[in-house]
Formats: sequence, structure tokens, C-alpha cells
Amino acid sequence: MSQRARLSKCNIIGFVTIVNVDRAREFYRDTLGLRLVSEEPPFALVFEANGVMLRLAMGSERQTAQGTVLGWQVLDIASTVRELGAAGVVFERYDFVKQDELGIWTTPTGAKVAWFKDPDGNLLSISEHPEWQEHIWAGN
Repeated sequence: MSQRARLSKCNIIGFVTIVNVDRAREFYRDTLGLRLVSEEPPFALVFEANGVMLRLAMGSERQTAQGTVLGWQVLDIASTVRELGAAGVVFERYDFVKQDELGIWTTPTGAKVAWFKDPDGNLLSISEHPEWQEHIWAGN
């Protein structure tokens, strides 16, 4: 097996720890629009996110993570921020980066990022990456 082939063709599974199962189910299913595939108490809520398995691990206390734990690449970040905002998502504001009126930060490379939290305080993001747009969205 070549070095490059080990995991390059394997699907990624996302893991996020949650404490309040009911609030997490509602947020990820109803607010973010992900499909709930199964509930596996006391282990996880399992969602499908555009072909990727997302397991919300049921914990007794939230593990503090430094930085973003889960993010979505979007085609148009401004419209996605507006859509999620209308669904009740509150975007984070930070003093250490310059964000526009929607809470979007443009990186030195031109990528755009906005952050928000789930009901358990996990930091999530949406981002738009111009250098990936043709690669990712060509088939859509």
C-alpha cells in the first residue's frame, strides 16, 4: 500500500461532544438542517451531513476544545450567514480579527470565515474558500 493511499479514499467521520441531547438534536436537525440518521443512547446522535457521518457523542460534561471543532465549506458565505441568522443562529464576534457587519472575517488568502456555537458551546464555523470553489463545486 502506498503512503498516499492509506486514508485518502476513506470517508471522514466527525465527532463532537454534547451534553444536552434534546437541544443538540433540535439545533443540528432543525436549525442547521442535517438529517438525523439514528439515536444511539447513551453513546451518540448520528447525523448525515452531505455524505459525511457526524456523531454527536453524548457526554456528562462538555470537553473544552481550543478553536473550531466542526466547519462547513459553503459557496456563498454571506447568504448562508443571513439564512442561519434567520433560523436563530448567533454569530460570534472577536476583537482579534476584523469582521464585517455580518461577522465574516476575510483571511489574508481571501478565504472568508464566520463562527457560531451550538447549544453546548462547541465552536462551529462556515467558510468560503475561493481557491477550492472550482474544485469542490464543479460537479454541483
